[in-house]
Amino acid sequence: MRIAIIGAGAAGMAAAIEAAASGNNQILLFERQARVGRKLLATGNGRCNLSNRYANPNRYHGTNPDFVLPALKAFPVDAVLEFFQTLGLYTVTEAGGRIYPYSDQANSVVDVLRFALNRQNIQLLTATEIVSVKKQADCFRLKDQNGTLWESERLIVTCGGAAGTKLGGGLSGYQLLRSLGHHCTKLLPSLVQLKTETELVKALKGVRANASLRLTLHDSLLAVAAGEVQFTDYGISGPAVFDLSRTAASTEQSVLHLDLLPDYPQEELLSALCIRISRFPTLQAEDLLTGILHNRLGRMLVKACGVKLNAPLTGLSWKDLTAVVALCHDLQLRVTGSMGMEGAQVTAGGIVTQEFNPNTLQSRIVPGLYAAGELLDIDGDCGGFNLQWAWSSGLLAGQLR
Repeated sequence: MRIAIIGAGAAGMAAAIEAAASGNNQILLFERQARVGRKLLATGNGRCNLSNRYANPNRYHGTNPDFVLPALKAFPVDAVLEFFQTLGLYTVTEAGGRIYPYSDQANSVVDVLRFALNRQNIQLLTATEIVSVKKQADCFRLKDQNGTLWESERLIVTCGGAAGTKLGGGLSGYQLLRSLGHHCTKLLPSLVQLKTETELVKALKGVRANASLRLTLHDSLLAVAAGEVQFTDYGISGPAVFDLSRTAASTEQSVLHLDLLPDYPQEELLSALCIRISRFPTLQAEDLLTGILHNRLGRMLVKACGVKLNAPLTGLSWKDLTAVVALCHDLQLRVTGSMGMEGAQVTAGGIVTQEFNPNTLQSRIVPGLYAAGELLDIDGDCGGFNLQWAWSSGLLAGQLR
């Protein structure tokens, strides 16, 4: 059977390898970029967080998150790791269940996939963009950017999402599936840096901190997260922020609340600061939070409370101290937007999942058509969940059931 796969990202390569396992299948794998797996090379800051031990439906989002269930059941984390082990990849599990290549390099993941694609019944066509698809009887007719026509009996669309435009993200997959009768939800950036009011954060560029986060709108709680945050000249980033970004990107006028010392109650912090003042009366206010928070962050918090940084600690009032402590536990930043699809790691929204059979990922509209990965209306939390979905769904689609 002749099978065409559009998109040689994570899901597309997994689908091609699975489909090729049957020597009777002939695979055409199209990739519009000059090389495969470009987005993979950038994931996990170049380390490739390829999965997570805690991948389950509650870590996924979309109109119907339970759509992931059959794929995750057919190819759970252990099955995906076994798949990679057969390709020669060693992995390691780190804190939070995050799984990385043992080499700590994303190119190790891409390389073993490339090796697996190098077989007689897979034809890899890079720098080849499929611009149109038509279904005629039992045959799919594909046209590339040069006008060349290709035919296949089955078609798997794994073009990826709109996120990460600099790395190849785009709208082509949605357009191709729409041309075949499918529908698409609204697309939003997810796992993306947030823009905030910059008055407080612009001097903190590069500063990292561990925090508990709350996202609110008119005092209503929208989402919570915890972990590392990083301040930028335009706002805030980091894994904990990414986990809130899906909600923030779709909500105007939300407010981000940061508890910068979640493990230390206000009373305990207040007591510690009083002891510091009594022991070191000659210190200045800029040193009030030294040893507790990053120095620049500590100075910003003190200054934001209206305290002069060169004031002696002994001159601070009880009102000053309680204000600083309160700000440590509730630094509020008004969200003004996000860094958009260009900065996003994942697309929220996508092709309507109701139009596909979750047990096979075959279209309910066009027989012989399959889709997998980010293109569908499924997106996961930060931490390897999106790649697990790409592998599971790609392998399931590659079975062509």
